[in-house]
Amino acid sequence: MVENVAPLVAELESEDFYLLSGLEQGMRFSRWVARGKIAEFSRLDGEEMDYRLDRCEKRGLVERKTIQYTGFRLTFEGYDALALRTFSERDTIEGVGAPLGVGKESDVYEARSYKPLALKFHREGYTNFREVQKEREYTAEKDHISWFYTARKAAEREHEALQTVYPEVSVPRPLDHNRHGIVMEKLEGVELSRAELDPEQAVGVLDLVLDEVATAYEQGYVHADMSEYNVFVDSDGVTVFDWPQAVATDHENAAEFLERDCENIVGYFSRKYPGRTPEFDVGSLAEAIRSGSFNGVRALI
Repeated sequence: MVENVAPLVAELESEDFYLLSGLEQGMRFSRWVARGKIAEFSRLDGEEMDYRLDRCEKRGLVERKTIQYTGFRLTFEGYDALALRTFSERDTIEGVGAPLGVGKESDVYEARSYKPLALKFHREGYTNFREVQKEREYTAEKDHISWFYTARKAAEREHEALQTVYPEVSVPRPLDHNRHGIVMEKLEGVELSRAELDPEQAVGVLDLVLDEVATAYEQGYVHADMSEYNVFVDSDGVTVFDWPQAVATDHENAAEFLERDCENIVGYFSRKYPGRTPEFDVGSLAEAIRSGSFNGVRALI
């Protein structure tokens, strides 16, 4: 698990950020940045650079490895620190609170500002970089792909999707984006996977979720990772979150992803609420969404 570095950021000095930024630049070209190159990227002289390397290494923001040469690279904590500094300089957030959710591909924290917000750090590449590199199409044509590039591109994709579909689709309102981090409105409610619905509620919530899927398609996007774990339910309705895998509707596999999204959601309700939700053909549902004729699940029976 990546540590929350928010408490460390306040004690870092400008030169520390010069070093972290220099490593960020160097990692565009190699996984480990040679000591001799760090001074060039960070614009710190040798003695100052060594001092900053020691400071940041002790705080877990950089790590070193001796291969054919002594190399250094950012840790995810170091990358977090760079994004946090930018959000602070922009007055987007005033502080970072408790974790709201920790997963394999992202960490979400409560962010303090004029109202409760959520700060999401993408972690793609942290646990299994090769698997992520194979699956994520935006890394396919790069000879050298660092984990922070993969995480940054995932955040960019999610932020772009949220900006495009909000507010027509019920998604967390995106407020700011930097590197692998996104600041958005904090979600209220309970995850669909943990919600206990009565028979009438189950049909109503299924309709609400599919209506959001249909509206997103109208706005030009397919979520491409819909499941009971990416939907929040509250008294006002539903909110669909986690959009880093979203694709535009003109994507060559958009129809396939849309049908898979529909199958995942309908399948979940059929398993958890057997006999309570109407039965219909998922292919017909996906076609109704693509054609703009979706008018509720009962219309498909």
